[in-house]
Parts: sequence; C-alpha cells; structure tokens
Amino acid sequence: MKTLRIDIVSDVACPWCAIGYARLKQAMEEVNDEFSFTLDWHAFELNPDMPLAGEPILEHLSRKYGRSAAEMESTQAQMMDIAHGLGLNFGKLQERYARNTFDAHRLLKWAKTQNRQTELKLALFEAYFGRAENVSDDAVLRQCVEAIGLEGDAAQHVLDSDDYAVAVRADEERYQQAGVTAVPAFIVNQRYLISGAQEPHTLVKAFREIAEDRIETSPV
Repeated sequence: MKTLRIDIVSDVACPWCAIGYARLKQAMEEVNDEFSFTLDWHAFELNPDMPLAGEPILEHLSRKYGRSAAEMESTQAQMMDIAHGLGLNFGKLQERYARNTFDAHRLLKWAKTQNRQTELKLALFEAYFGRAENVSDDAVLRQCVEAIGLEGDAAQHVLDSDDYAVAVRADEERYQQAGVTAVPAFIVNQRYLISGAQEPHTLVKAFREIAEDRIETSPV
C-alpha cells in the first residue's frame, strides 16, 4: 500500500480550513484500502496583526473585503450550511471575533511532539466556530489542550515561553515563498499543491493521479 504525505497549511481562524479538513477526511476514508496517509499541520495567520481584543467578525470581514455586513452575513450563513452537512459545529460562526492565532499555532507545534496535533486542531476549530471562544486567550487554549487529554500545565509552560515561535515563523515564511497565499492548502508528497476546500471526489482523483505520477496539479 502506498503512503501519501499531506502537509496542511491552515489557520485556526479559517472556516474553510475546517471544511477542507472534513472533506479531506472523507476522501481519505474512501481510499483507505488503497493508500495510507501521514498528516502534518503548518501555520498560516489570516490576521497576524490583530490586537488581542479582536474585532467582531462581520465588521472585520466587511472592512477587509469591502463588502456590506449583510453580504458577509449571507456568505457566512452559506458556510454554516456546508459545515452542518459535514457534521461540523459552526453554530457561533457569525458571533465570533477575528483573533490572533500565533499562540494557537505554537501549541499545535507542541501537540505534534505529543502525537496529538490533529486532535488539537479540531478542538480549536470547535472552540472558535462552535462556541465563539477567544482562541488567543491562554485559558481557552489550555481548555482545548485538556479536552484532548494532554497536560494543561505543560501547555501553559509553552504559552508562558517563546517555545515553537521560531518554528511557526519558519512555517509561514516557507509556504509563503512556495506561493501559498490562501488557505487551506494541501501539499501532497512535498510536491503537489491542492488549493482550497476541494470536494472529496476531487481529492480522491488527485490522490490516484499523484500515486501514478500523472497529476496536473501545480507542483510546489
């Protein structure tokens, strides 16, 4: 059985990243008799300069994209419907604040050393999109860590230090230089870039073409 390595470039604050992973999981399950997979999450910050106080999400998106709050509310509602169909909790999508996610990314690097990176990523998605919690707040981050069975004191030690800051910055620089300007982005076998929250059937097709080295997706 062939193994496909998937490097996922994403942000905790990106709803399409949560949707993209849910679709990826469906695709992987569809071909689990053909391939095995290894996953590694990499940092991307949608709002690296966001102050700790954050900003109401509809106000933030309206200003960022130059569209009315009503337009952004409609777009977010459509996203909620998509998420619901995938079994994701996006119940507080429109009530959340835009947040700084640098510390969340540092904790994800630490969680990788505990072999729980994906579990923490999903817990952070749930906290942010499902409960509109402040994922830049140490207490919330610690709760997410403890919810997946990791040690809260160990996570707090990371948060109180500069641990993994260099690794997060290196991720961001590496993938920006590789041409990743939006997330989610999936890099398969460190060579092929699949951009966006693609449907499962599209991903399955890409996996098979990559395995046979006949993919047309852009190389990284």
